[in-house]
Amino acid sequence: MKMIINLFGIGFILLFSHFYKTESSSVEGMWLTADKLSKIQIYEENGKYHGKIAWLKQPSVNGKPVLDTKNQDESLRNKPMLGLVLLKNFMAESKNTWRNGTIYDPRSGKTYDCILTLKNSNTLDVRGYIGKPIFGKSVTFTRE
Repeated sequence: MKMIINLFGIGFILLFSHFYKTESSSVEGMWLTADKLSKIQIYEENGKYHGKIAWLKQPSVNGKPVLDTKNQDESLRNKPMLGLVLLKNFMAESKNTWRNGTIYDPRSGKTYDCILTLKNSNTLDVRGYIGKPIFGKSVTFTRE
């Protein structure tokens, strides 16, 4: 009987540690950008990961929402920044890396290839690039 209880206890610990590890290595959640001016909510949809602006330090100016005025597609320049999807179509490559996605930079209106790398459970390296990752720039998001 004591052996059964011990096995049950060990099984419970192993099961719990698996779920804890999975959650802490997930890219999903709320992330504060490097400049601390916005928060990005990263979520999974149909097997791909995306990220949208969920909070802005300054969501409006003179009572009007901040708009995506630099978008290269003129028809999208009247869209509010709040709710704008910046990260698109990332696929998990490994436990801590997501590739084949893009990042939109609303400051320039340009879109870049991007890699997301979870450095630890609270630090996300976001690397935008043109052509090869070596020709890019990284910023660090922190989990909220």
